[in-house]
Amino acid sequence: MKVLLIGGGGREHALGWRIADSPLVDELLLTDPIPGLPGRVVAGDPVEVAAAEGVGLVVVGPEKPLAEGLVDRLAERGVPALGPTAAAARLESSKAFAKAFMDRHGIPTARWSVHADPAEARAAAEALLAEGGGVVIKADGLAGGKGVVVADHAADAIDAIDEALLDGRFGEAGRRVIVEERLRGPELSVIALCDGRRAVPLLPCRDHKRRFDEDRGPNTGGMGAICPVPGVTPGLVERVRARVLQPVVDGMAAEGHPFRGVLYAGLILTTAGPRVLEFNVRFGDPECQPLMMMLDEDPVPWFLAAAAGELPERTPRWRPGAACCVVMVDGDYPGPVAGGAPIEGVPEPTGDARVFFAGARLSGDPPRLLTAGGRVLGAVARGADLAEARRRAYALVEGIRFAGAAWRTDIGAGGAA
Repeated sequence: MKVLLIGGGGREHALGWRIADSPLVDELLLTDPIPGLPGRVVAGDPVEVAAAEGVGLVVVGPEKPLAEGLVDRLAERGVPALGPTAAAARLESSKAFAKAFMDRHGIPTARWSVHADPAEARAAAEALLAEGGGVVIKADGLAGGKGVVVADHAADAIDAIDEALLDGRFGEAGRRVIVEERLRGPELSVIALCDGRRAVPLLPCRDHKRRFDEDRGPNTGGMGAICPVPGVTPGLVERVRARVLQPVVDGMAAEGHPFRGVLYAGLILTTAGPRVLEFNVRFGDPECQPLMMMLDEDPVPWFLAAAAGELPERTPRWRPGAACCVVMVDGDYPGPVAGGAPIEGVPEPTGDARVFFAGARLSGDPPRLLTAGGRVLGAVARGADLAEARRRAYALVEGIRFAGAAWRTDIGAGGAA
């Protein structure tokens, strides 16, 4: 069977690594070249490529093709795909839709309101701040993980609102903003495979979104992740499945848009229980990287079963221990970056440690590995426990060099949930 992988970041590198190793897969086709990943790069419209190549499964990594209806178009040509339809993908492509959906189906989340008028948005933010808590300002649409501002002061909230609604920083995605109360507690990511009827949770993960140590600085696409999370019990994961993930699947089916694919719940563990920060409709990045390191079986049958609407009545098998991913970035990230710096010291992969490339490319003759984005790579290692996984991941980082390289030093050091 041929599998077509959509996307070219660290998430896709991790997925492609496991897909290429599957005995079910004869050839991996790629829409984007990924250094070190065996696969044939194909150009052109993915639907036409999949039909012409006789592809047996399309795995969609990023959110934008899902929001634009790629899975709908593939279904019209009879090509199975791991990912939801555009209607179901609104859980990520519109935060206002997701919030209203959660209200309709009793899924716990923060209090919120949506605004296109700057004055109304400012008033809503000031009202929440007057209660003594912080406020979160979110662009309604897709903003590449950079459309969220957590504000403890009115000036910061107003700046975020004005950047979106008046300055147009996020374009169409920022024509409306969500103003919501700031929830307090540890963050948790629970990702599930869904087949339109059931949600099967994977190992719990924790992403580290802020740019600098101790969760300071601007939000990013993710500076690192661990999997599983100390203190997160099977009982807590089951609570998330029963109160968040399964109600999403049931609600989508009831509204005529069965959810098949990958559902990501970003949560805050409040004193009142888990509350949803956001939904994504694909694997998180960087969470996907340690997840693929921990998975102890071939993922392709699971992906095929989710696409076909018939997941098995069990949960996936996992390797013992824990995995840690440390993201190395250009020092100017999340601002604009120049790219083009040589990357040196990347070690050969082993069964317990490897590097996944996100913003990197091969160029020249002979080819050299160069930076090509803000998040350059993820150094991922598995260990008998989280402490060992962290040591191994940071040992990888210390050996890799490129101009302006930066990373957080506290991935996985935040303690239990």
